[in-house]
Amino acid sequence: MAAVALARGSFLGVVLVPTGMRNHDLIVLGGGTGNVVASGAADEGLDVALVERDELGGTCLNRGCNPSKKLIHRADVVETVREANSFGIDASLNEIAFADIVDDVITGIEEAAAKKAERAHENDDITLYRTEGRFIDERTIEVATGDGGEKLTAENVVLAGGSRPLVPDSIDGTDDVAFLTSAQALRVDELPDRLVIVGGGYIAVEMSHFFGTMGTDVAIVGRGDVLADREDQAVARRLTDAYADKHELHLGCEVTAVETDNGTTVVVAKSDDGDTIEVRGDEVLIATGRKPNSDLWNVSAAGLDTNEKGFVQTDKYLETSVDNVWAIGDIAGNYMFKHSGDKEAEYVVENVVSDDRIAVQYPGMAHAVFGSPQVASLGKTEGELDDATEYEIGTFAYDDTALGSSLRNGGFAKVIVDSDGAVLGCHIVGPHASMLIHEVSTAVAADAGAETIAETIHVHPALSEVVQGAFRQVRDVAPSGI
Repeated sequence: MAAVALARGSFLGVVLVPTGMRNHDLIVLGGGTGNVVASGAADEGLDVALVERDELGGTCLNRGCNPSKKLIHRADVVETVREANSFGIDASLNEIAFADIVDDVITGIEEAAAKKAERAHENDDITLYRTEGRFIDERTIEVATGDGGEKLTAENVVLAGGSRPLVPDSIDGTDDVAFLTSAQALRVDELPDRLVIVGGGYIAVEMSHFFGTMGTDVAIVGRGDVLADREDQAVARRLTDAYADKHELHLGCEVTAVETDNGTTVVVAKSDDGDTIEVRGDEVLIATGRKPNSDLWNVSAAGLDTNEKGFVQTDKYLETSVDNVWAIGDIAGNYMFKHSGDKEAEYVVENVVSDDRIAVQYPGMAHAVFGSPQVASLGKTEGELDDATEYEIGTFAYDDTALGSSLRNGGFAKVIVDSDGAVLGCHIVGPHASMLIHEVSTAVAADAGAETIAETIHVHPALSEVVQGAFRQVRDVAPSGI
């Protein structure tokens, strides 16, 4: 018999399994979004094996969305206090207990992960393997145990194996020079004096806001001409302008190496003009994207097709190139968001449990970047539209609304609408953008067009009038008064 520990650092219990081959109804690989599949399938009476080498909850709970946003909320509070004087409020910021803030957030995260393991242990229909696992055949998984190894097989396998920080091979010195990735950056207990961030995407935007607001001198070295260059360009430019006021930006630069010099780390980069620049810091964060964990799960042994970046390819039902092997979340690369992965989990449970195949849909899919200012988006950017598309643009500034003007932030909403009034895209930059996007997401999911949003009665003077204003402009409806 092989004993498999359920949690690292605290022995919550063991699952005794016979050596050799063990058959399950369903094997779920990955305990992040995969635990949604495991619990859903177990609720339907399936015998489920859940394989996770690390804490349950995956990247989002342990190393991504949850800890980063909890830390960023603290930064938002600091920023509010720091700016209070500009609103006629006498406030001072005497101290930031950085180590205590990080400890409080991480302790809460670890407790949440431990509770997930406890719930899995208590579920009679789930066998939790807290260990390494890898494909050795189409639907056969080898897991590491104290006795060496054990093989699991099932009629259906769901691969929810996640992703990890990408460190480009093109950057010399990464094998020899210490640096942070997003996973380590969320757990540092001492605030860096100066942090150099390599990359200009959403992780760079969020981490520079957090560390910069807490008191670190931040420099960003990014390839694009603007930060968050996958966003609509008008939004990305507004974001970049805001960050240029508080951080040192080196954009349009390709990082070629990291080095050490007299106790500091040096980031070496080449600009678009061919000039070499060196940016120094006592810590460096490499935030250049993420890569799928398909290699760690040895998907080639199962014959799963992957694309050139290693993402596992799926059809519209989320089934891979191998019958009854499914892939969801980051490793499938359809959308790399936790909320999209959770939706995919619902579809996979339905497709595995029932005989009906249901094609995955992402109605009103939106995302947000929790920087300062916030960014939120759904649908197409203006740059993604082809020349044949007929569309109109509507924009509306926060400053043109009663409540928005009191925030003095320079933000706006931009909407893109086709000739029939269908919403092609909505892009917001400014306070609470992550919440404001949802009325548009809900409208799109309900097949409501621009005119419906424009004509819907909005609470006055709520910030949602920013969104309504953009749709009113594009549809030319309703008088606005003198």
